[in-house]
Amino acid sequence: MTDRPILFSGPMIRSLLAGTKTQTRRALGQFDVFRLADGSEAPVSCLHVEGESLPRVTIGRVVIERKLKAAVGDRLWVKETHARVGDNGDDHMACPDLTRLVYYRADDVQPELSRWRPSIFMRRQDSRLTLIVTDVRVERLQDISEADAIAEGIERHHSGWMPYSTAFYEADGVTPANYHVDPRESYRSLWNKINGFGAWEANPWIAAYTFTVIKQNIDQIEREAA
Repeated sequence: MTDRPILFSGPMIRSLLAGTKTQTRRALGQFDVFRLADGSEAPVSCLHVEGESLPRVTIGRVVIERKLKAAVGDRLWVKETHARVGDNGDDHMACPDLTRLVYYRADDVQPELSRWRPSIFMRRQDSRLTLIVTDVRVERLQDISEADAIAEGIERHHSGWMPYSTAFYEADGVTPANYHVDPRESYRSLWNKINGFGAWEANPWIAAYTFTVIKQNIDQIEREAA
């Protein structure tokens, strides 16, 4: 088990808090997949190599250098856009208990006398969500099932499906065109919105991580269990 940070956007944070998101997919980048004698692609998966903390991508029986970002059993502490009231940079060094003054942008609140900090700059002590990885697999993006699309945070709205409630489309305004009969289609529109036009159609290899959400700071979990 290893503790690792992971970044999520505001709409995804709200979905984690609501308990509707238990999976995330991350692109693995490009790598060559050889073909078998029948012309089909060799199966791509992942393997936990003894002595290594992260699983590696396998193509057929070949283990390549490409590694995933997390392994089963890892704890991921979530980094999100935040602010600290009265934080002048290094105030936390003089007063480590400033964690109680942290605001989270996903909560739709406006802190006074402070500024929003991008998720990349969040400190471990300020994180409020911990994810326990329960499953890791490698697949093509378009192989996602309806159940997995829903686990990604796609929610039912009236007669259709939409990603992360209306929050994801607040900037554009919600129209009937945002709804899809198939949750996979809703996830396709979400993936293209995040990664750019045509990203879904490129059908990249991705790592799919399934997790349990704990609404606590990663270190608070240990303190309460002691």
